[in-house]
Amino acid sequence: MKKAEVYILSGFLGSGKTSLLKQLLEDEHRTGRKTAVMMNELGKVSIDSDIVDEEDVTLKELLGGCICCSIQDKLEAQMQALLVEEEPEVIYIETTGAAHPVEVLDAILSPLFADKLIIKGIITTVDGTRWLVRKSLSPQLQQLILEQVRHADYILVNKLNELTESEQAKITFEIQSINHNARCLLTNFSQVSIDQLRKLSVSVEKVAQPTHLNLTTFVYQFESSISQTEFEDFLKKLPDTIYRIKGYVKFDFSKLPFLFQFSYGMPLYMKEDMNMPLNLVFIGENMDWNGIKMQLENLEK
Repeated sequence: MKKAEVYILSGFLGSGKTSLLKQLLEDEHRTGRKTAVMMNELGKVSIDSDIVDEEDVTLKELLGGCICCSIQDKLEAQMQALLVEEEPEVIYIETTGAAHPVEVLDAILSPLFADKLIIKGIITTVDGTRWLVRKSLSPQLQQLILEQVRHADYILVNKLNELTESEQAKITFEIQSINHNARCLLTNFSQVSIDQLRKLSVSVEKVAQPTHLNLTTFVYQFESSISQTEFEDFLKKLPDTIYRIKGYVKFDFSKLPFLFQFSYGMPLYMKEDMNMPLNLVFIGENMDWNGIKMQLENLEK
């Protein structure tokens, strides 16, 4: 099965995500790629789904919670169904304004199908006028907006026509000091060169290379069972910049695999009652995945 490209559209409420999605879908309609959209709303009624009016676009709505926490299971089921039934070439995920980029990546990358996705990047939209007064927001919202900027691969600062030249310079300087790797563009209504967005690349495939991007993902597929003791020694040596690991691992004392989750340095194992694909999904920052890959290969020797 051909891998599907995935773009994550991040940003606070009213910052221009929907305007960006509309342009991306118009471009996909011109190119003729098989396209799907996953749209997440916190409420139980969709607000933006009417913008997906192209007949050739498959829409999956995730209502009543945020994909990074309360409806993560629903996302996994919908994504798996989408990949099997529709076989899209590209998937756009429009998150709620309250979604944290790391949590969204974690929710999307199920070990059941992570090796069938190419994560192209996180595109964050920022309301330039709100950015200037962000200190008036609650500490939690301030932190969320900073995290959405820090983990982006491309940043669009909207409402350019409402900003003075000095305000434009101030915003650009502040955002690039938080995330100097991402391209930062000042714009109106998320108008951007689609070709620039197509050049994004975040996924690190099985033959992994170090990358200059901050947040990257890596999928490793075990071919055999391993020692639990050696696996836990491997975990203890991991750097703090690995945020999440999840997947299935089979130990040499068991015929069936374990569901494994690792977050903030804490491992969790749950015995499965059937054989599952032995994929392990990693999310980290500034990682040399080649080194991790070599360590995992050594566990199988």
